[in-house]
Amino acid sequence: MKYVGAHVSASGGVQNAPLNANEIKAKGFALFTKNQRRWQAKPLTAENISGFTENCSEFNYTPKQILPHSGYLINLGQPVKAKLEKSRNAFFDEMQRCEKLGLKMLNFHPGNHLNKITPKDCMKQIAESINMALDRTKGVTAVLETTAGQGTTLGYRFEQLAEIIEMVEDKDSVGVCYDTCHSFAAGYDIRTKQAFEKTFTEFDKIIGFDKLCGMHLNDAKKELGSKVDRHASLGKGLIGMDAFKFIMQDERFDEIPIILETPEPEIWQQEIELLYKLEKE
Repeated sequence: MKYVGAHVSASGGVQNAPLNANEIKAKGFALFTKNQRRWQAKPLTAENISGFTENCSEFNYTPKQILPHSGYLINLGQPVKAKLEKSRNAFFDEMQRCEKLGLKMLNFHPGNHLNKITPKDCMKQIAESINMALDRTKGVTAVLETTAGQGTTLGYRFEQLAEIIEMVEDKDSVGVCYDTCHSFAAGYDIRTKQAFEKTFTEFDKIIGFDKLCGMHLNDAKKELGSKVDRHASLGKGLIGMDAFKFIMQDERFDEIPIILETPEPEIWQQEIELLYKLEKE
């Protein structure tokens, strides 16, 4: 079973996210547990938590079908100490929010070195941040997202993610989310069957499919290896539909959230329906 869905709105409270997911016939979903562009957020209320749990139960969404996304301000590789502490505290808060909601994963962008420290030192800080977060929570996996490599962002090479994972003490509580647009921009081709198999053979060898916790399905507006992160709707970018067909017909991607972050929310339901049709071709 593939849990295809989209990153839905949690406006008005996290309890609304499963309602919004059900409206588009999603079998999985992503959400922000707080405003993604602010440092501070009000604590989750008992009403938020119970409402979220009840709505998930009503529409048969289990924790393995849900991939929360952290806020965009967080940089766990931040070279400035005071700013790093701010990012870490925000990350700890989001991990704890997931724990309170009964969720088992938090997806996040690894971090940026900002040309102020070496990439290696940045990766050490990211791993240290993950270790600190895992010490403060129970049952929530920290899920590193593959990135496009734009600017000074790390996590665009499989080797970088593997190096961060190697420095995490609790290996059972760290994983990876593969973003098709980001990794295409980083130079990983999946447009043909041969290229697809080459990329995921490399992924398995360097990271391992046992670490794949979720996927973001996005076409790409920029060319292979551009290192520019620009999402496109499925089939309207430079990756093309064959790649998404390969994913949907591959059992290695079963039992994980497969989340659309495509730029036209009004067609998410059609995109979800299309993906399930591709699975059966």
